[in-house]
Amino acid sequence: MLRRVGLPLVIVALAGTLVAPSASASRHFPTTIALPNGFQPEGIAIGPGPVAYLGSLADGSIYRADLVTGRGKIVSKGPGTPSVGLKTDARGRLFVSGGAAGDARVVDTRTGEILRSYQLASGAAFVNDVVLTPSAAWFTDSLNPVLYKLPLRHGKLPARAEVVPITGDLVYQQGFNVNGITRTPDGTGLLVVQSNTGGLFRVSTSGVSRAVELAEPLANGDGMLLRGRTLYVVRNQANAVVELRLNRSATSARQVQVLTDERFDVPTTVGAFAGRLYLPNARFNTEPGPTVPYQVVAIRP
Repeated sequence: MLRRVGLPLVIVALAGTLVAPSASASRHFPTTIALPNGFQPEGIAIGPGPVAYLGSLADGSIYRADLVTGRGKIVSKGPGTPSVGLKTDARGRLFVSGGAAGDARVVDTRTGEILRSYQLASGAAFVNDVVLTPSAAWFTDSLNPVLYKLPLRHGKLPARAEVVPITGDLVYQQGFNVNGITRTPDGTGLLVVQSNTGGLFRVSTSGVSRAVELAEPLANGDGMLLRGRTLYVVRNQANAVVELRLNRSATSARQVQVLTDERFDVPTTVGAFAGRLYLPNARFNTEPGPTVPYQVVAIRP
């Protein structure tokens, strides 16, 4: 059962623009979507259209789920290394973070073909999440204080990635650091969450970071979703999604509500379609295996 803590809000559709949801269009969509046993999901990307893409930590395979029917299939067989954070673009490309492999790849969502691969780090690394801006794809590294940038000039994939060191307020600590990433509401910078400290930071495209003022930390912060000035932050081990309202400069954030659901089992990332938030259960507290079931859970904010 969905429980809300905080202020009430008007429900909005989150399919890329803020519009009122159509009850007739979405009320019969499945609210739980089964994934293949043993899949070990982490990242989710939704669209274009009513489809979700999930990446496997087990072998990097990409699963496409129809949000209308709940059915799906593997559309890209994994390389044997993880798929973590994901984002799709209007060109039918899926940008995939490679976790401990220290890499990223771009997959054609129509054919499953890997269009290009990038080795981002040579030593210990965990390439965790990705966000797309009009001019670049930006990847986080939970072990190294850098961002990786793929410049997308006129949408063209580059030959190599750029490394942008993070400076300023954000200081890496022992453990798992920067995780989720999204754009600022004004589009001029980036927002990242530091899992081990619960800090939220605004980062310029040159890497200079500034702490965002919070009433309380976002411990175990993972995937994030921005809609206007509303920011959703998944707190994985807390089995919760925190809704924040950012000020215009994204230098402070006010907590609006906390969403939880009895079906949550360590959700990690969040996508949105037709007034619903979709979250894959990573089930990090369950021993993985080929028969372990996994799901995507849909809730209304």
